[in-house]
Amino acid sequence: MLGFGIGFGNQAVPLYLSEMAPTHIRGGVNMMFQLATTLGIFTANMINYGTSKLEPWGWRLSLGLAALPATLMTIGGILVPETPSSLIERGLTERGRKVLERIRGTENVSAEYQDMVEASEFAKSIKHPFRNILQRRNRPQLIMAIFMPTFQILTGINSILFYAPVLFQSMGFAANASLYSSALTGAVLASSTLISIAAVDRLGRRALLISGGITMITCQVIVAIILGIKLGTAGELSKGYSIIVVIVICLFVLAFGWSWGPLGWTVPSEIFPLETRSAGQSITVAVNLLFTFIIAQSFLYLLCHLKFGIFLFFAGWVTVMTIFVLLFLPETKNVPIEEMILLWQKHWFWKRIMPQESVINGS
Repeated sequence: MLGFGIGFGNQAVPLYLSEMAPTHIRGGVNMMFQLATTLGIFTANMINYGTSKLEPWGWRLSLGLAALPATLMTIGGILVPETPSSLIERGLTERGRKVLERIRGTENVSAEYQDMVEASEFAKSIKHPFRNILQRRNRPQLIMAIFMPTFQILTGINSILFYAPVLFQSMGFAANASLYSSALTGAVLASSTLISIAAVDRLGRRALLISGGITMITCQVIVAIILGIKLGTAGELSKGYSIIVVIVICLFVLAFGWSWGPLGWTVPSEIFPLETRSAGQSITVAVNLLFTFIIAQSFLYLLCHLKFGIFLFFAGWVTVMTIFVLLFLPETKNVPIEEMILLWQKHWFWKRIMPQESVINGS
């Protein structure tokens, strides 16, 4: 049941934020989702740490406390308005315009409103969004919906966050020190999202993804070298090298927090046209959770067999995804969602795939 709730939330919230936010701050607003997620993870880690000492019923308290944020989410879902795009698509055009005027703080919304109406009229002609998303003109968005969440998990971040105590203990940390170190990484991840919120609508999505990728590669290679040399000869790390490893891992988490963490959700939520937007986000969430499950189940096996090479394994994937962004992801900064399809028509690679008539349909 928790899985169903998480799946629904991950599908709906990024779409809601993308449709409600003004174009010039859409990236920053959407990244509030990642900020809330990381704060939730950090809070959950702290609760788990505290309740683990309450034998034998601490785990019941930990699990039961999840009802509090769930209750707040339910109340919030009742109180917040529908998005203008959703209202217009369902024929409630006047109500949609009033909501648009209210969230924009002005009555001068005619151009944006008209774009939504035209997008809605085209979306109504699509009867099967999941079938439509497979069409050639939606191919670039579909590929991004699959690859962005896949790459997000293959950075190795979930492995570090989920198994931080195991990871740090394997480096020679004591039990309590490993828990403190994992709490530290959670705090760094939450705070690093603030960097992306401030920078994403100024520097753009590509700049953050590429810079984050380069930083993560560097950090993983450094950790692999230290572990490979020191653990291979001494069997455990000295205090000095242990501190270096923790610092470098925190830098890795910091880079993930300003790049692939939030943008792995933001980019897929803003690139789809209205007629396939919900279907596209559903695919994004499904792929993300699928690879989360795969990595979570296989990480300990990989750690036992690859040892320090686990960091090189993930560094290889980060290299692939950084090149992927450099070559295939257009910049979506300051582009209205209703006009996003034009980016693919102008891109050096995707324009060879998309049919020319999609410009007419999307304009």
